[in-house]
Amino acid sequence: MEWGSESAAVRRHRGGAERREGPSPPSPPPERKASVPAPPAGADERDDGRTRKRSPGGGGGGRGAGPGLPEARTALALALYLLALWALVRLSLRQLVWRGTPGLPGEFDAGRARDYLEHITSIGPRTTGSPENEILTVHYLLEQIKLIEVQSSSLHKISVDVQRPTGSFSIDFLGGFTSYYDNITNVVVKLEPRDGAQHAVLANCHFDSVVNSPGASDDAVSCSVMLEVLRVLSTSSEALRHAVVFLFNGAEENVLQASHGFITQHPWASLIRAFINLEAAGVGGKELVFQTGPENPWLVQAYVSAAKHPFASVVAQEVFQSGIIPSDTDFRIYRDFGNIPGIDLAFIENGYIYHTKYDTADRILTDSIQRAGDNILAVLKYLATTDMLASSSEYQHGNMVFFDVLGLFVIAYPSRVGAIINYMVIMAVLLYLGKKLLQPKHKNFNYTKDFMCGLAITLISWFTSLVTVLIVAVLVSLTGQSLSWYNHFYVSVCLYGTAAILKIIFIHTLAKRFYYANVSDQYLGEVFFDVSLFVHCGFLIILTYQGFSSAFISAVWVVFPLLTKLFVPKDFKQHGTQGKFIALYLLGMFIPYVYALYLIWAVFEMFTPILGRSGSEIPPDVVLASILAGCTMVLSSYFINFIYLTRSTKKTMLTLTVICTVTFFLVCSGTFFPYSSNPANPKPKRVFLQHMTRTFHNLEGNIVKRDSGIWINGFDYTGMSHITPHIPEINDTVRAHCEENAPLCGFPWYLPVHFLNRKNWYLPAPEVSPRNPPHFRLISKEQTPWDSTKLTFEATGPSHMSFYVRTHKGSTLSQWSLGNGTPVTGRGGDYFVFYSHGLQASAWQFWIEVQVSEEQPQEMLTVAIAAHYLSGDDKRSSQLDALSKKFPDWTFPSSWVCTYSVFVF
Repeated sequence: MEWGSESAAVRRHRGGAERREGPSPPSPPPERKASVPAPPAGADERDDGRTRKRSPGGGGGGRGAGPGLPEARTALALALYLLALWALVRLSLRQLVWRGTPGLPGEFDAGRARDYLEHITSIGPRTTGSPENEILTVHYLLEQIKLIEVQSSSLHKISVDVQRPTGSFSIDFLGGFTSYYDNITNVVVKLEPRDGAQHAVLANCHFDSVVNSPGASDDAVSCSVMLEVLRVLSTSSEALRHAVVFLFNGAEENVLQASHGFITQHPWASLIRAFINLEAAGVGGKELVFQTGPENPWLVQAYVSAAKHPFASVVAQEVFQSGIIPSDTDFRIYRDFGNIPGIDLAFIENGYIYHTKYDTADRILTDSIQRAGDNILAVLKYLATTDMLASSSEYQHGNMVFFDVLGLFVIAYPSRVGAIINYMVIMAVLLYLGKKLLQPKHKNFNYTKDFMCGLAITLISWFTSLVTVLIVAVLVSLTGQSLSWYNHFYVSVCLYGTAAILKIIFIHTLAKRFYYANVSDQYLGEVFFDVSLFVHCGFLIILTYQGFSSAFISAVWVVFPLLTKLFVPKDFKQHGTQGKFIALYLLGMFIPYVYALYLIWAVFEMFTPILGRSGSEIPPDVVLASILAGCTMVLSSYFINFIYLTRSTKKTMLTLTVICTVTFFLVCSGTFFPYSSNPANPKPKRVFLQHMTRTFHNLEGNIVKRDSGIWINGFDYTGMSHITPHIPEINDTVRAHCEENAPLCGFPWYLPVHFLNRKNWYLPAPEVSPRNPPHFRLISKEQTPWDSTKLTFEATGPSHMSFYVRTHKGSTLSQWSLGNGTPVTGRGGDYFVFYSHGLQASAWQFWIEVQVSEEQPQEMLTVAIAAHYLSGDDKRSSQLDALSKKFPDWTFPSSWVCTYSVFVF
């Protein structure tokens, strides 16, 4: 009897019987002979599918199937393939600009822009309200703008305005809070045709910085680029059709205040039809277009047509707008308060030193400046000369799918076209799989059953893979060795990546050995290829149905493998699993795999540094392990069939087990230190130190408690565990305790990030005595005709203050004079107001209205005000300086003085 005439059940039964009874000498030869003939030409793959018994070595049965792929060569070929693609991706990322002749007339000159950058950063940290920001930087900008104006062509007219707006708004960032600003600074330049213009495009940067950082990448380099773009456009012999407004705003780090002041109050704001916002989430590299629109595809087309060195992704846009990245830009202000479409760009590389003292001009490559300048100049020139700018509202119709191809060019098309393409791809897959799944049952096999079992095995392998890496991540976190990969990223791959792929291979090897014990290798390769195709098609259906433009990724992972499948099978059937098959198969997978690695690079380039500043509540190893597991699932999806095509997987699993186990023990033993003080590539631990004095008042206004100390926050999961050996006094005995009756636990949070960082320390220290102490008082308390109580307050103090409100039982905050008049609660139910002012600001007066129940409680609400001294002599104290010097060189301790006062009304 030939194997082809046996049912699957009979073959499984026979295989089991043979394993139990051992080989029978006289019978194997006829069976082996029966399995030798190759299938007839043109036979369907099912005819030689489940009809061949696997050889004892685990390879395919019969000559038609070949002896199976050698394990070592196959594993090495796949590894080298991925490494080669990764090298190609890295090469494309290092190629910042295509070489030309710099400094030609009409071209962007990165050398000149670097001079601007070095002058701005030499001023030092530039917090809003400081002389460095409000006087020195503004003076330098005006000086350079004046020189540019002198050199400008007679075709153009330059107007300059220094705006100092006052205003307030609410924002749903960080759980929701309200912002108030007074007398902050904007330097605004309008370049327009000599006869004027009715429409304008806006270019925005900010020259302020966070406290204790020179802010070279965020965002002095963008302002330097804009100065040089202004010079080039103003000296051009080509006339502009529309105006270009350059906004150098001085209060972006104050949660987007200056852009709000411009777009809601400046007279030129009414001219703006589109904008380009220049930002940073890292230091240097390529500037990524990570937001566009909303719903203005012509802006994407403008970038595609004009940008010389494109780097853009709708994937980044959808990830950023999902809110999982704790950051925001002026893009939000122009979109929400100005109803203006735009393009948001940011440097994303090397986020480890973003917002630290290491963010210096020398770390930004000249080529990074050149490519940013080339792109911004070209896009601004395009927008300032196109007819679409004047009637931009007419082109507001849907979103765009856009992505660059290794930085060479951008592919862009409307999302509605993308949806049509996606559904066409889905239909092709359904036809391909439907032909197999709906075919009549064969007496020798059941493809539908094998497909469904293969799908279940694949999903189980992915689920168990995720569970495995999460268990490993939790164990690492429990040993206190979180972030071991922060300074050695390869550690995460060797630990979590190997664990993920090991579990996937293990599950499929079990299935191959026990469930598919007597099934042809080729047949299984076909089944599991189809399973992977089906899974990616499922993701394509879900993403397309949900309206995600990034569904194009799933389309890529369906189209090219399907095309590969249509060309490879002929060779596969005729020659079996040989080298030619592998070469053709990997060649067909080139585009999806290289683009996947391109995206994976961007994901880890952005998220790895963020996990070092994401607070004490989110276990970073769990997050990173989950991301790595997801990447492993994607990259392994079309390689699963090789598990069934190879003779064995023992050596591969053993190698992965050794790598994972050794790495795990090295990590748990503390071999890999998370941080680095290497001058060439620092990766510091961020620590915030606030020397403060707290004062608590009761309902009668009497002081019931007063203390002073240095409040310490380590903004990553390791807390102070690595600091305590160097500074023994910072230990768990001085952990800060929450003041339950005070807003935000009784601590002077600069921003409402208390929910991210619940572990902090409070080291006793003498009282602070700033020369400009804050003053807070109740001006009036009156009953309104609608039975609410209106409280009017006045506050004076430094350039940055935070105001907190907590209502008591029976009281609600009905309205106030801030924002749009409707109070916005933050996480936890307290109200947070961020206040800042420039120079020479008047006293801050505002009112709140409290609605009380019929039985009015004695205490309606508790308020608190924190004053933050971020510049000048009041910023420092001898105790703060002494403690800061004790921190090891692999830390970045950012420190300032503050006060915190609580009042009950």
